[in-house]
Amino acid sequence: MFPIHDDTPRVNGRPFVNYGLIGVNIIVFIYEIIITGNFSNRMAVYELYFNYGSVPDLVLSGQNLGSLFSSMFMHGSIAHLLGNMFFLYVFGDNLEDRFGHFRYLLLYLFWGVMAALAHSIYAISTGEGNVPAIGASGAISGVLGAYLIFFPHAKIHTIIFAFFITTVRIPAIAYIPFWFIMQLIFALIGQSGGVAYLAHIGGFIIGLVSAYGWKFFSTHLFDRGSYRNQDYRPRSIRTSKFPLNNHYVGNNRIDSSDVRNPKRILRPEIIMGENFVDVIYEDKNASTFSQIQANFNNETRLLTIHNLVTNRTNTLSVSELQDKRYVVSNISVINGIVRIRLAQVF
Repeated sequence: MFPIHDDTPRVNGRPFVNYGLIGVNIIVFIYEIIITGNFSNRMAVYELYFNYGSVPDLVLSGQNLGSLFSSMFMHGSIAHLLGNMFFLYVFGDNLEDRFGHFRYLLLYLFWGVMAALAHSIYAISTGEGNVPAIGASGAISGVLGAYLIFFPHAKIHTIIFAFFITTVRIPAIAYIPFWFIMQLIFALIGQSGGVAYLAHIGGFIIGLVSAYGWKFFSTHLFDRGSYRNQDYRPRSIRTSKFPLNNHYVGNNRIDSSDVRNPKRILRPEIIMGENFVDVIYEDKNASTFSQIQANFNNETRLLTIHNLVTNRTNTLSVSELQDKRYVVSNISVINGIVRIRLAQVF
């Protein structure tokens, strides 16, 4: 199984850090090819890997700690590079969108370092402490763990290689655990082939735990602080990745008298239809339509939304509408992206 893309929309622009990480990995690999003569100079390869690869005996004794970072940008073959970069391209952009550019970069490096340390501890216990480890797969395993926490219901478009080649859509909650189980099996049966499976396992677990901690604290602590009173301004949504017309979840309406204490004005993405309007915005604390209540006031053109999880009320200004009457007809939630459909009343 090989992932080619997912259906999770981005709301905060292009993932420049993710693209940059891919670019740096490619540049470093080109450098490796040049100084090793396309890996034909074995002495040059040896010196390169031992100087910049993560050697367990050295890093656990406090030596050459910089190799914990440099090793995650090195690869041993074009297949090694392309496999890692495809995974990073598919899964990394949405995490950058969720965490922000700088925090995503720090977390990516953190996951890579922790994965290298996990591999180093295991390698020393098996007598392979002098073998350098290279590759971005430890950090990317952290990306997969975090992706599973934030986007469990995302569909991963995957190429299946069997007796024939086909493409299927697999939920992340099935795809990523299957991948992790395979890493465990290969590690337990000792099928190495030069692959540091403990780096994959360690990176995945630390990514899973750190993402869960981030989600928990941002929901239960940070949301009660100063963030609560800030304006939220989604920038744009790539509607080609968001199944607006094909994803129906359900209806949910309330009266304006049920909504308590509107706190702030949000600026949503508005998509105009012939007889309807879709209002789209991001709510990281929403996972299902039943957690959202909404009411539209035709006089003020304000859409009042209440999140039952956080007990927070937001008011969206939908000033683009003409002098026609609308009611809330559908509410759907996909991976933290809320779509509220306003249907015209005739």
